[in-house]
This record gives sequence, C-alpha cells and structure tokens, in this order.
Amino acid sequence: MIRFILSDLRRLWAGSLVVVLLVALATALGVSVVLQERALRLGSARAADKFDLVIGAGGSETQLVLSSVFLQPSPLPLMSGEVLARLADDPRVDWAAPIGFGDSFSGYPIVGTTVVLAENLSGGLVEGKVFAREGEAVIGSAVQLSLGGEIKPMHGLAEEGGETHTELVYHIAGRMRPTGTAWDRAILVPIQAVWHIHGMEAEEGADHDHQQAGAGHDAHEHHGEANRDAPLEESWTDDAPGLPAILVKPKTIADAYKLRQQYRSGNTVAVFPGEVLTNLYATLGDAKQILVAVAAGAQALVAASLVLVTVIHIGQRRRQIGALRAFGAPRGAIFGIVWLEFFFLVAVGIGLGFTFGYAAALILSGMLSETSGIAMPVGFAREDARLAALLLAFATILAALPAVLAYRQSPAQALIA
Repeated sequence: MIRFILSDLRRLWAGSLVVVLLVALATALGVSVVLQERALRLGSARAADKFDLVIGAGGSETQLVLSSVFLQPSPLPLMSGEVLARLADDPRVDWAAPIGFGDSFSGYPIVGTTVVLAENLSGGLVEGKVFAREGEAVIGSAVQLSLGGEIKPMHGLAEEGGETHTELVYHIAGRMRPTGTAWDRAILVPIQAVWHIHGMEAEEGADHDHQQAGAGHDAHEHHGEANRDAPLEESWTDDAPGLPAILVKPKTIADAYKLRQQYRSGNTVAVFPGEVLTNLYATLGDAKQILVAVAAGAQALVAASLVLVTVIHIGQRRRQIGALRAFGAPRGAIFGIVWLEFFFLVAVGIGLGFTFGYAAALILSGMLSETSGIAMPVGFAREDARLAALLLAFATILAALPAVLAYRQSPAQALIA
C-alpha cells in the first residue's frame, strides 16, 4: 500500500505540491503571529526587569515607561530636582540615577545619566572605563562605534531637522555589556553635560517645566557652555535642574512599594515598569485576537479550497479506483489509500508551515531587535504542541471526506464513467 501511495504521489506531484504549499502558507501565517506576539511580550518584559522603579513628573505612566525604559522619544514634563536630592539621601534607596534624553548621534539616542547607572545597568563594562569627565561617554553593546571615537550630539533626530550642538564633543571611554534592552543602542553621557549644553543651570531648573533637555521639545534657544575636561559632580542638592525621570534601585521589595506609594502623590508619579507593561498588554489583547482571527479565517478558506480540490481529484480518479476494486481491492483498502495520501500531504504542509512560521518570526524579531535594541526570543511553547495536535486532528477529519467518497463508489459505475 505504501509503495502504491508513493507512486501515486510521484505521478500527481504538481497537484500534491499545490496542496502542501496551501496548507504550509496558511499554517505559517497563524504560527508567525503567535510566535512574534510572544517574542514581543517576553522581550519587553525582560527589558523592563532591568529597572525596578521609575519616578517622573505627573502624567502618563505608559509614556514614562516607554521613554525611560525603552528610550522612545517623546516630550515629558520635568519634575523638580529636589526629588533627586531626597532620593539620594533616602536610606531605602540603593541608588538613584537621573536621566535626560532627546539628543542623538547617528541614529543612537544620547542619554544623560550618572556613573552609578553606567556601572550597574549591564553589570560592568566589556571594555574601557566609565566616563569620569564631562566630555566622556559610554556606549551600549550594539552601538557601532569604537573606543576613542568622537560623538557630536544633535538635538532630536537628523530626519526631523535636528540641530548639531557645537558646545561639546564627547569621546567614547567605554562600552557596556549586552543587556537585551533598548539601552544596548544608547550612548550614555554625564547628566551634568546635558544640563550645561542646554543651558539648564541649577537655579533655573524649576523654570524649565516644559523645556526638557532632550525630550523632544524645542530647546534650540537654551544652548549653554560645557567643559569637556570638567570633573563630574554627582552630589545632588535641592536646586538641581529639572528632570524627566529618575531610575531607582530600592534596597528591598518592601522599600520599593513604600517608595512607589510615597511618590505617587503630589507632582510626581512612581511606577513599576513590569506592572505598566501588563496593563499595556491587556489593552493590546484585542489586536492579537484580531490577528489570530485573520489567520484562522485564512486557514478556513484553505480548508474549503482543499475540500473542493479533493472532490474534483476523486472524480478524476474514478477509473483508477474502479480498476482497483475490479481487481479485488476491498473498500477498506481504497479508503486507507485515499485517506493516507491526503493526510500525508496535509501533515507535511503543517510541518512546513511551522517551519516557515518560525523562520518568519525569527526574521521579523531580528529586524525589530536591530532597530529597538530589545532582544526578542523566538521559541515554541507547550501550547504550540497543542496547536499542532489540533491541526493534525483537523487533517484527520478533512482527509476522511475524499476517502469516504472513494469508499462509496461502486467498481461498475467507476469503470463505466
């Protein structure tokens, strides 16, 4: 029987190939949607795990996380520098790092921060040293620049008509280890250099509520002076310039919840990035369901097409089936031959569909990781095995339709036709 089936498939190779490709493409669509959505969730969740607590001015919690954790450019209001001074002296805080952003270089975001964040974000440097002067920078692992290279900061992005700052040129002093976050594509510079370049003197910090240095606002008229050889001063006072966000490392979990509660009142907001992402996933859940429904619809159309093709195919093979019956082949054997042929084709298509879907998800995740810096792991999970089993069960039922049609044909009628 097996040799007969293989011979039949070789003889009808063109039609068999069409069936396999139809099933493979329909399956690949659904598999790629599931794998890519999971990779996006896992990648963003792991990136958020690097940051325990984020504190910013009152406003959108989602936008605060997208800007500070995922470095998505967006204007944020500034909070008073007094918040940073309080956090620096708080016994519940292991370290607190201010950040200021908005400048860029060659498409890489420039983030003003402190030595403590540069040292702790990736667990140390893979080469070089942490910046020790105002004119030095540390680059992420995915930044395609070399140690000692020059960085000329530009306000905003080149495609947006950004203006290059002439007050200071940074020199690359070190490179961080990979973190799997958007910060792998970031250039870290001293926050005081960002303040000086944008003319944000300490006593003026409270007056810059909507002129954030490096958050997308028009700060061209706020240029100041910077000294590349100036030593870093990272002891904070109440008159520090305004800040868009502060990344905080609490000493304990209990301290984290207490700090979040304390800074969720008044003019500040404190968030756990992972918690914000969970709410965001819930909001985007309907979009996933729509994509899954589209994929399921495509699979249903393919199934209907296959039913039509097989009915026509069985009609064209009536003489062959009649001859087999005339030579003594029992009905059960005819049923088995037709069922195995069709099931084999659909099963091969499902297998190729999972392969194609996995490859498509890998390519798409690689493209997204390259642009965002976030590592997006693509892999199968237990529920994918259930999906494969469900599709094979459906193939079992679908293959029975042409087999039943062949089973019911009488040899006399088939030969006459």
